[in-house]
Amino acid sequence: MLINDNIYYEDNHYIIINNIPNNIYYYIDYDKRDASVNMEFQHLHPYYEMLVLLAPNASHLIEGVPYNIRMGDIVLLAPSVMHKSVYYKGEPSKRIIIDFMYPLDKPETESAYKAILEPFFQDVPIFRFDFQDQKRIFDILNNLFIFSKEHKYYGNPADEFYIHTKFQELLYTFYELKDKNLYKNEQTYNSIEQKMYEISSYIHNHYNEDISLDSLSEQFFISSSYLSREFKQITGFNLSNYIQLTRIKNAQYKLVSSNEKISAIASDCGFSSFSQFNRVFNKLTGTSPREYRQSAVIGT
Repeated sequence: MLINDNIYYEDNHYIIINNIPNNIYYYIDYDKRDASVNMEFQHLHPYYEMLVLLAPNASHLIEGVPYNIRMGDIVLLAPSVMHKSVYYKGEPSKRIIIDFMYPLDKPETESAYKAILEPFFQDVPIFRFDFQDQKRIFDILNNLFIFSKEHKYYGNPADEFYIHTKFQELLYTFYELKDKNLYKNEQTYNSIEQKMYEISSYIHNHYNEDISLDSLSEQFFISSSYLSREFKQITGFNLSNYIQLTRIKNAQYKLVSSNEKISAIASDCGFSSFSQFNRVFNKLTGTSPREYRQSAVIGT
């Protein structure tokens, strides 16, 4: 079906090339979500991701800061960026999720990929274009959709190469249009909300440091009791738990995306000792860091 007469969508359709351990990986998923499946906390993953919203509106948290998005907006997420979508009550929200990976350690392609992936590293990597520029993006997505419906592409090297070529065209088009972005966050905050989101963003950028309720209250010139109460009221999380969740989510990413020693990961993620890391990890995930890493390897 065509949505708004400009982009193809079909429930549960998907396009997949390879899988995550491969150097080149694509997964394009056409699905819908409603408020009942909103995540409690933000997550992150080892691949790049695009979200194309095909519903009237939603909210997206990036590193602790909420952004309003609307029909046709596209969120670009680099690996290890913590985020989550928030969908509203009512009719499920249609969307296209695109996950992909490229071999960024190849000297012959490293500089090219680094260039065309620049839009993923904008301060606010959410894109909104006028009709003509949006059409350029959607035409490529439509081409991929139609091709996947008309060809038995999986395992066919020529067909998979075509998808790879069109996807690079998509990335280059984003690169070419990045300075024509019209997105502005329409979510407004009062001064207290703004301060709490500044603090949550600070936590995401400094989780590996020695931060606590007391140190944050001192740094942001707020009493610890007031900070604790307002942070919980606005974000829904106890501040100390928010710090620990952020550290553990980043530790999970490091456990599955690197061969770094677990004790080093504990230190890198702001834990004062391995025993503290092990205790908090078990409490929040129900398993040990070692078991988590082993299960991730088995599951690939």
